[in-house]
Amino acid sequence: MKWSFTFCLWAMSTAVGAVVIRADVDDAKYRIPASAFPALADMPGEGHGVLIAPQWVVTAAHAAPMQMEGMDDDVSIGGVARKVKRVILHPGYKKVPDQLIKEALASGDLSKVHVFLDSADDIALIELASPVTDITPVRLYRGNKEVGMTAELVGKGATGNGVKGQDPQSAHRTVLRHAFNVIVGDDARYVWYRFDAPPSALPLEGITGSGDSGGPLLIGDGSSRQLVGLASWSKYPKDHPFLRTWTPDRPFVEGLHGEIVNAVRISSYIPWIEGVISARANP
Repeated sequence: MKWSFTFCLWAMSTAVGAVVIRADVDDAKYRIPASAFPALADMPGEGHGVLIAPQWVVTAAHAAPMQMEGMDDDVSIGGVARKVKRVILHPGYKKVPDQLIKEALASGDLSKVHVFLDSADDIALIELASPVTDITPVRLYRGNKEVGMTAELVGKGATGNGVKGQDPQSAHRTVLRHAFNVIVGDDARYVWYRFDAPPSALPLEGITGSGDSGGPLLIGDGSSRQLVGLASWSKYPKDHPFLRTWTPDRPFVEGLHGEIVNAVRISSYIPWIEGVISARANP
């Protein structure tokens, strides 16, 4: 991922990814080998996507290679560099205006940034120069019953725990971790889940953090996995204890219990995804 500096600073209110874990569970239990999810695509530097067809990766628009200045045009899938032919942003994607960020940083009021993010279609497709033949693409979830599902999230970004928050010194490209969470809400663009604290938390409860926007939210396991969402942005509820004492002159701490993560709702974008892929196949 990510929107860098001010975006990172604010849960931005934070572009997301990584895996922030429970403080009372050993980090080793969250770590998984790369072979556990071979369809994961690593964007240049940081951020992820998911292989959904032999020549197509879906990701968050703000994490797409063309959005990352100074990066090359390869993405890595299964540890192999894959040349990017084209990046197609959803026509409803829009960047947060710099002025809006400046106003939020000055006032400490994140509400306008959240409203803007909630209205953006943060999704993009990456067409690869050549089909991937050694890895099976992930199927898209086509239903509308996401709320209540227990989903798996996967990422290599920064980590930390729900008591202390995300480690600000943690690299945005680390080892692969996964965690689980329950989807608690949805709208036309997003599904979202909350970082609950024990005893309400799942055994491997976690959320995404800094470094892996575009990473997957999955249901099922093994070959039956389906892609439900893509890590996009997160926020604290207005009544969160951290916000009650935080001021713009202090560091913003991400990844505390109670944070809510928004993931792009794949089921809402299937017509656009299939339309783009079909158009490219039949120019």
